[in-house]
Amino acid sequence: MLFIPRILKDIARIFSANGTPCFLVGGAVRDMLRGEKARDFDLATSAAPEAVTAMFRAEGCTVIPTGVKHGTVTVHYKGTAFEITTFRTESDYRDGRRPEKITYTATIEEDLARRDFTMNAIALELPQGRLVDPFNGRADIRNRIIRCVGNPRERFSEDGLRPLRCVRFAAQFGFSVDGETLAAIPPALPITAKVSAERIRDELDKTIDSVKPSTGLLLMERTGLLTHILPELAVCRGVDQKGYHRFDVLDHSLLACDYAARERYPREVRLAALFHDIGKPAVRAMDASGVWTFYRHEQESAVLARAIMSRLRYPNAVIDTVIHLVAEHMFHYTADWSNAAVRRFIVRVGETHLPNLYKLRRADVCAAAGEQFPPDFLMPLMDRVHAILDEKKALTLKDLAVSGADLIALGIKPGPRLGVILKELLEAVLDDPELNTKQTLLEIAGKMEDR
Repeated sequence: MLFIPRILKDIARIFSANGTPCFLVGGAVRDMLRGEKARDFDLATSAAPEAVTAMFRAEGCTVIPTGVKHGTVTVHYKGTAFEITTFRTESDYRDGRRPEKITYTATIEEDLARRDFTMNAIALELPQGRLVDPFNGRADIRNRIIRCVGNPRERFSEDGLRPLRCVRFAAQFGFSVDGETLAAIPPALPITAKVSAERIRDELDKTIDSVKPSTGLLLMERTGLLTHILPELAVCRGVDQKGYHRFDVLDHSLLACDYAARERYPREVRLAALFHDIGKPAVRAMDASGVWTFYRHEQESAVLARAIMSRLRYPNAVIDTVIHLVAEHMFHYTADWSNAAVRRFIVRVGETHLPNLYKLRRADVCAAAGEQFPPDFLMPLMDRVHAILDEKKALTLKDLAVSGADLIALGIKPGPRLGVILKELLEAVLDDPELNTKQTLLEIAGKMEDR
């Protein structure tokens, strides 16, 4: 018997008082059966949207007709939002996502038949707790299998997002995909091509956020989804590398992303790990000794990653963060770096980005050979960076002991030349922080102006 939260019992009593059945459906039931906490409560009932609206407004609840065209209203009850949908069947999927025709039906079994996967086609009757499982979804959950309801070709032809949800669930839950279901994905690619960039991005994010992203990404490669959605990544297959790299560029990138996921790094780091080497196929060249080289691949990777993330409508702030990490991931610290070199590293990367860049570098190095890096990896650099930051010396233009106004008062005219002099003063201070006094910097600026 599944545990039914009190709020679900309370809302079920309102349906019962109106002589109407009520079922918990979808991901909440699936997650309960997986032993996980249910998050979103979606309900199904035989009552029409107008009847649902009337019964809950009579209880003083706010009811919003969020999808009334498709039989759905959102009820706000005791601080929780419930999507409540009338039992229905669907047909005429013309845009690859939404049905053109909705028909209300009398039973929960008919409603469950329209759903994507057997694990999502289970209903929990409220408040009794009786499970309705016409497609053996419980058995598939126990066996950790993702299987379409009915004919998988029909299910995927109805909604082009379903193939992406399939591979995402595999990564998210560690499930395998039924062979017939997996074989139905390639023929559905033209339908997936109709799905909006935002919805594709959301599924990619959920895949990246899973415990092992490569599970879903490899299934994407196997079914052609990867070439459709991330062609820049797909072409990394078979691009062999040199030196301590054991894997081709694609497997290396997937391992780096898996490492970032395993360490629970932020999504931006996971995305940067996935994209950090995608420029390698474009810049690969063989040197005189017959070894493949990838000079400045980080810059090409940053360009391609920006194109991907812009195409998928990522927020600009997320794009800028990921691109910056990708562009800077190829630093190679050695003990002979001068303090000035460390200061310039801090300035170039930016203090706020340093923790995530360290994380990306760890993922990159670990994925190169498929082995854990030494415990003290990056610690010498991090210690020096911390020591320099603790000194609170000038690292930006605003830290300089002089301002643009001071230089104007010295007789330097406003304009581009003023900005150039300020930057040169910062460079001088990065080399020698002791120069950061007003008198000294004005003297240096005066000599620059005289040149």
